[in-house]
Amino acid sequence: MRIIVFLSIAVSIILISCAKEEPEFTAFSPEAFAYDIGDSWEVIATARVKGIQQSENNGNFSASLSFNVDLVTPEGDTIISKFIDDVEKTLGEKMMDIQLEAQFELDETFGEGRYTVIFNIYESATGKQAKAVAEFDVVNE
Repeated sequence: MRIIVFLSIAVSIILISCAKEEPEFTAFSPEAFAYDIGDSWEVIATARVKGIQQSENNGNFSASLSFNVDLVTPEGDTIISKFIDDVEKTLGEKMMDIQLEAQFELDETFGEGRYTVIFNIYESATGKQAKAVAEFDVVNE
């Protein structure tokens, strides 16, 4: 009887430890930079997303995301959806993560200071959402 209980516990532990957990839908590694291009600034912001729902068709994996980027000025004002994009990606292997990139210009009406970009990311297939935040400085030299 003890052998059966022991084997049952051992098999349960093995099955639990071998079960694959799907990673949580989350954004990570946000970065943002501003480059002086004369009379304005070019902003490039990136974030990565993991835990993406993927569909498989004939050995190809597809994922679909939508995102927008809000911009918070040094004064604390928020410009909603300064950048908007949809990303549809297909690869011949399962994707570990997807990089998102936003690029936009700040004209002369934007002053010096610390700005914040907020990535608002939506997964079309599941309705899941994630956020990522990065800061950058605009400094006239």
